[in-house]
Amino acid sequence: MLLLENIPLAPLTTIRIGGPAKYFVEAGNIGEVQEAVVFASSRDLPLFVLGGGSNLVVADAGWPGLVLKIAIPGIDWQGRHDEDGRVLFDVGAGESWDKFVSRSVMDRCAGIECLSGIPGSVGGTPVQNVGAYGQEVSETIASVLVLDLKDGQVRELCREACEFSYRSSIFNSTERERFIVLRVTYALAPEGKPHITYADLKRHFEGRETPPDLAETREAVRYIRALKGMLIVPGDADCQSAGSFFKNPVLSEEQHEDLKKRAAARGLSVPSYPALETRKKVSAAWLVEHSGFAKGFGSERVRISSKHALAIVNRGGATAADVLALKEQIQHRVQEIWGIRLEPEPVLLGF
Repeated sequence: MLLLENIPLAPLTTIRIGGPAKYFVEAGNIGEVQEAVVFASSRDLPLFVLGGGSNLVVADAGWPGLVLKIAIPGIDWQGRHDEDGRVLFDVGAGESWDKFVSRSVMDRCAGIECLSGIPGSVGGTPVQNVGAYGQEVSETIASVLVLDLKDGQVRELCREACEFSYRSSIFNSTERERFIVLRVTYALAPEGKPHITYADLKRHFEGRETPPDLAETREAVRYIRALKGMLIVPGDADCQSAGSFFKNPVLSEEQHEDLKKRAAARGLSVPSYPALETRKKVSAAWLVEHSGFAKGFGSERVRISSKHALAIVNRGGATAADVLALKEQIQHRVQEIWGIRLEPEPVLLGF
């Protein structure tokens, strides 16, 4: 285990913001993860587990403990199938998520093609039950190999034990900070068809005589994400963000009716998207834009993306304090107008 001190964290995040970590370890195998955990425990240091840094905002003061970057590699198939005939891929938590999606598409295995272009590493996907364009990883995760910090044991959790829900799992809710994800096993459908249910994808392929294959679907998703500034493209100022900053709210029937009444009073109607409406989810982007925050709103240093209402962008020289101030301004105004509290999606570290 190579232990480093006072390592800047901003370059390890996609928003390029944040102070240093007092201690830093990059672990390439399970043994190094365990060694780093023992070190942090022996020094009574707060521990933060870092993946791809794509869903993270670090405080300007940094992190006073140990940052443990999980860099466990490997995409292993070895011809394994589950009882339903799906191909089982065992993937290291440190692997690039989009690299794995690309591999699955090349192997003609369906189930995660609509999650193309999402930055970050594999280990982060079960934590927030990553989802986009009509798919969520919980639909394909078979099990998660973890280090249990309660007793130091490595154990395998089945899908049901992870208690997945919208952008949630035990890893970021009931058992937050208990487990470190080491590897994830996904069950994908061999020769499966792409999942074309999301409105943007349907529009993209409208008028085609033949249905798209997995590779075409992957490219379409990446193209659409790029248009929205949600694909990491070097040189694109709208890409220096933590992705979608707010979750789509999940409302009760009563809250949903209240929202529709508030909208009607303003001469508006709440947009209905089949992918959201099934769980009474509403578009956070619609709420933001109809609260006075147009794309591009903000200052020279930090603003809402010119391509996507949910991305807060570091235009250069922005601080974490700048980002939080804009976040809170948006939250306050949305709650004032619509009676809904927007919940941030990124992890806020060190605040």
